[in-house]
Amino acid sequence: MDHSAQKVNHRGVPNFSPHRQHPTLIKLGSTIRRARIERGIAQEKLALIAEVDRSYVGRVERGDNNIAILTLEKLAHAMGMTITELVTLAKI
Repeated sequence: MDHSAQKVNHRGVPNFSPHRQHPTLIKLGSTIRRARIERGIAQEKLALIAEVDRSYVGRVERGDNNIAILTLEKLAHAMGMTITELVTLAKI
């Protein structure tokens, strides 16, 4: 892997996605955050239920990661939602 093309976020954490902060990712991440908060679920609990790392959930919510469809499905189901509901709410 060519690490010279790798980007680093403001905390010095590598970000391998060339789509970081893409408007679609920001909309989707904001929607996930809003849905999580409306359901009273802490980020750590959502990560635990969805079986993903808590820091990953944070990066997705900020639009820093281009989330995989299967991970999106895990997060949606952990909040009692479908992928379709999340995407519809995000208006993407």
